[in-house]
Amino acid sequence: MSSGAFIRHFTAFFLLMLLVSVGEAQTGFKIGSEIDYANPKKYKLAGLTVGGAAHTDVQAIKLFSGLEIGTEILVPGEPISKAVRNLWDQRLFDDITIYVADIRGEEIYLHILVQEVPKMSRFKFDGISKSEADNIREEIKLITGMMVNQNLVNSTEYQINKYFVDKGFYSVQTKVTLVPDPSVDNSVLMEFNIKKGPRTKISEIVFVGVEQMQEGKLLRALKDTKKKRWWSLFKASKFVPEEYKEGKQNLLLKFNSEGFRNAKILSDSTYSTGPRTIGLQINVEEGNKFYFRDITFTGNTKYTSEELYKILGIEKGDVYNQGALQERVMFSMAGTDVSSLYQDDGYLNFRAIPLEILVENDSIDLEILIDEGKQFRIGGVSVVGNTKTNDHVVYREIRTRPGDLFSRTDVIRTQRELAQLGYFNPEAFDIQTKQNDADGTVDLTYVVEEKPSDQIELSGGWGAGRVVGTLGVSFTNFSIRNAFKKGAWRPIPMGDGQRMSLRAQSNGAFFQSYSLAFTEPWLGGKKPNSLSFSVTHSIQSNGQRRKIDGETNPLRQSLDITGASVGLGKRLRWPDDYFSTYASLSYQHFQLNNFGSFFSFANGESNNLSLTINIQRNSASDPIYPRFGSNLSFTFKGTPPYSAFAGNKDYANMSDQDKYRWVEYHKWKFTADWYTPLTNDKKLVLNSKVGFGFLGLFNRGIGIAPFERYYLGGVFLSGFILDGREIINLRGYDDLSLAPSTGAPIISKYGLELRYLISPNPSAQIYALGFAEAGKTWSRVSDFNPFEVYRSGGVGLRIFLPMFGLLGLDYGWRFDDVPNFVNMANGQFHFSIGMNLGDL
Repeated sequence: MSSGAFIRHFTAFFLLMLLVSVGEAQTGFKIGSEIDYANPKKYKLAGLTVGGAAHTDVQAIKLFSGLEIGTEILVPGEPISKAVRNLWDQRLFDDITIYVADIRGEEIYLHILVQEVPKMSRFKFDGISKSEADNIREEIKLITGMMVNQNLVNSTEYQINKYFVDKGFYSVQTKVTLVPDPSVDNSVLMEFNIKKGPRTKISEIVFVGVEQMQEGKLLRALKDTKKKRWWSLFKASKFVPEEYKEGKQNLLLKFNSEGFRNAKILSDSTYSTGPRTIGLQINVEEGNKFYFRDITFTGNTKYTSEELYKILGIEKGDVYNQGALQERVMFSMAGTDVSSLYQDDGYLNFRAIPLEILVENDSIDLEILIDEGKQFRIGGVSVVGNTKTNDHVVYREIRTRPGDLFSRTDVIRTQRELAQLGYFNPEAFDIQTKQNDADGTVDLTYVVEEKPSDQIELSGGWGAGRVVGTLGVSFTNFSIRNAFKKGAWRPIPMGDGQRMSLRAQSNGAFFQSYSLAFTEPWLGGKKPNSLSFSVTHSIQSNGQRRKIDGETNPLRQSLDITGASVGLGKRLRWPDDYFSTYASLSYQHFQLNNFGSFFSFANGESNNLSLTINIQRNSASDPIYPRFGSNLSFTFKGTPPYSAFAGNKDYANMSDQDKYRWVEYHKWKFTADWYTPLTNDKKLVLNSKVGFGFLGLFNRGIGIAPFERYYLGGVFLSGFILDGREIINLRGYDDLSLAPSTGAPIISKYGLELRYLISPNPSAQIYALGFAEAGKTWSRVSDFNPFEVYRSGGVGLRIFLPMFGLLGLDYGWRFDDVPNFVNMANGQFHFSIGMNLGDL
């Protein structure tokens, strides 16, 4: 190369390095004076080098760029810009520049200069507590070795701020600092300095322009955006923009539901009312209130307009409610809408479209366009997701059968029945349909997800003055037919829907109790007729051995109880198929040996042979957290009236041993639970309940039996029940404090529970509750007064763990004083195990 040529090339390269502000620099391409922007020129790429790549493979960078040596490229042009974009897409670099290293005639040499993104070695938080830091770690999910680019910094900062905004810290600020980590090459320490600021609460909400709507309805419509009130226990008055946005949409829906179809939110604003509080002002244009006038149907051939009008249930002059209209036309929880009428008769693709055909003054005329479609019958029915439960257990609960007309109600009822089994996660239920228009059939696939349902009970309680330990297992999806099959015990044979439970209680030498129970819910496999049986045996003593040196121990005091029962259950179709009946025959034998602390006699025996008949209507949506439905139960339990066949015996002068050798009684009980959803997502549910119990006698000379009596008060956990007594809980009071020490023959109890589902996760279902309840026992019918009761209220938490069942913690306040319990605390904690607090 001549000296002149060398000088020209050197000058071009020098100018190239200086001209960093040229327009092409924004794409990462830097060129020299020999490049003519107005006239791009094709060059042959003769060489490609890479600089700045200390930790990234050079050949990989060349490959990612898409530039290939020997190909022709247009300079300036798309190949260079595309190369830069390709490298940016790898997210490995903070800066990318492509230089012209040299031009030799028609050949060009390029140099790629990169600045590598550092990796994160670790991160830390300043300005917040350890528990808050632990929670945020779960949100941001940073992992050592991640590339720390600006996108990561921005997204992490956003997630941190959002976490605190959702907690009500509306003025939170997060500063991210990247500090080079000298211990690890090309790495940084991410420091998050967080200033939460004060928690922003809403002190007032003002509606401007509202004349006819009640303020209370509007405040409730805002849902999670609440103003600060001293009684707000379950919902804070924090300001969360996303919740406020949703609340405004609900506000408009509320206006619409009250007839204000043209209501608008003109504007809204926040203003400071204190150092940590704000106010909200919502300016509304309320508009006129509208009413339904004339409603007509067109396109209907299956049902007359009169029939549809009756189902619609909207009268001329009713307040115009768009939400109620859609519910009556398309879907209602009770299944009394127009769409259900058609879809329960096979019209799978039925559509109904309400149209406003005339708006005049304050009245609206509607025309409902009906598109009936054609009837479909059910083709195939299948189930997927039942990995543990055998197919026949699932299929026998399905109400939709091949060949039947498609019925939406039967599909919904099937999902309810599958939920009642307790084997599947109700939150994961799904139904998939496949229409076959050619033959007018629809295939149904029910999608289920197994959840753990077996339970183990390991608990301790206080009974008879001693600690009582309990160990029990309950297999709710057992398979007895596989019990003797090789390989079926993994860990137990399961899948046939049978229930088996084993339970043992003991406090050492003083008390032991053992029980075994088994239920086959589909006896014979063809009809839902259940068979159940149980056996029990318990021993209570003073701890002395039965025999010493082969001779009966005179110091031993004991009570031995042996019992067995067998029962048959049947689902009924009348009055509707939510009804079921159950009958059981049970027998208990009591053997007393110098045992005077329980019965009115110390030696002898007693027998309790009884028949129990139960009629129940259970439409509750779910066994763990019912969101709608009800559960009504009537139970009769009684023994033969032995004294009626015994002649004229002098019971007044008869010993208690002879009087109660065969105990006689009749017992009646009624309970009812109603579940009412209060929100659209059905997470907030009101549970209303009532219960009555009565124990009667056959012979006044014998009196009321000492068995089967009612006890009330507290939350009694011992499970130490020997004589069929029913221990009913009433939170806020001491255990068993609201009944005589010998029990009572009459009881009533009422309650309200406001429940909120916190976690629907089947592995740990959690809900909070607030309760108010009342109850009392009476010894004589003449004293019975269902309105003169002991009252209490409180709050609680329930956690359902599949392995252990429902665990509860409540704090109850009593509202009334109890005679003979002057030192009873005004409030107390209660721990509970099991689905119900007592049986009543």
